[in-house]
Amino acid sequence: MNPVNASHTARERARAELTREIKEEARRQLAVAGADGLSLRAVARSLGMVSSALYRYYPSRDDLLTALIIDAHNSLGDALEAASAGSAASVASASASRRWAAVCHAVRAWALANPHEYALIYGSPVPGYRAPEATIGPASRMPFAFAGILRDAVALGELAAVPGDASLPVDGPLAKQAAALTAALAAADAPDAPEVPPGALIRAVIAWTQLFGMISFELFGQFVGTFDPTDDLFANAITQMTTFVGLR
Repeated sequence: MNPVNASHTARERARAELTREIKEEARRQLAVAGADGLSLRAVARSLGMVSSALYRYYPSRDDLLTALIIDAHNSLGDALEAASAGSAASVASASASRRWAAVCHAVRAWALANPHEYALIYGSPVPGYRAPEATIGPASRMPFAFAGILRDAVALGELAAVPGDASLPVDGPLAKQAAALTAALAAADAPDAPEVPPGALIRAVIAWTQLFGMISFELFGQFVGTFDPTDDLFANAITQMTTFVGLR
């Protein structure tokens, strides 16, 4: 190997390792001080670095927060995509309802295993921080995992009509919002992907928000003294919400 290339590769490895250590220390600080208490100086001090050296990796606290947010979204995306694929692989021709439930349970499992990362991306906004465009792609992996199941359900005839749909027409501003979301999903997928009916799409968003509401209640101690442990309540709610969406 060319000595120059070898030296370059060694520097890249060293930089990658130090970047990993910086983010690991930042995650430890999240557990203690929360996202709004994250400090580059404190991270540098814990790692035995001078602040000026750390700034070469992350020029500001917001840059480090962005890196942690992207990592969290990608970690969650990996878990959900694996759950969806694993459910389909473990059962021949796995139904859309089975895949939907598997992904919901994977979200909860990831959140319980990574509570501080969950709080970072789904908890209270960090004062003064505005997420840059670089976070959009990683953050989209989770909703696209659910949307992919819905589209497959439409294609396979596994999206049932839900009683009451006829009495709840989708019109006005809600219809425009549903149409915009449908267009965004279509733009991100193959042109011939089946379109999810507006009513089903809205029900899916309702179920999606309930999913995160239940997880947040569990993580932040709102079920203590009532439905604690929450396993059975969560499983029951996912079964009901899967039916509510219209999956079978």
